[in-house]
Amino acid sequence: MHKIEKTELEKSKSHIIVEIIEYMHNAVLSKTIIKKLSGNITVTSFDAGEELAERISPFDTYIQIIDGVAELTIDKKNFKLNLGDGIIIPAHSRHRFDANEQFKMIATVIKSGYED
Repeated sequence: MHKIEKTELEKSKSHIIVEIIEYMHNAVLSKTIIKKLSGNITVTSFDAGEELAERISPFDTYIQIIDGVAELTIDKKNFKLNLGDGIIIPAHSRHRFDANEQFKMIATVIKSGYED
């Protein structure tokens, strides 16, 4: 199950980012932090054994692990991302996430600047 909450976080209020989303048994949960035409930021939790199927995004996406360990494949190259690790998934690349254990991540998608 993949559930997405579209409501943005309250502005001008401090948040403990790792606590704004919980783990749910047998699920991947996503919560929107900011959503604009020029890009968005989401926080996502993966229960152990869950995955996000292979996809291609037309935009660069920055991923940072804020809890646990993530398995990420970008264009058939495997990465193990630990707490605090970050990586840029290039636009137009095939990628997927696997959760051999629970993890949480922040994803920042930049949708502008491709005109350069």
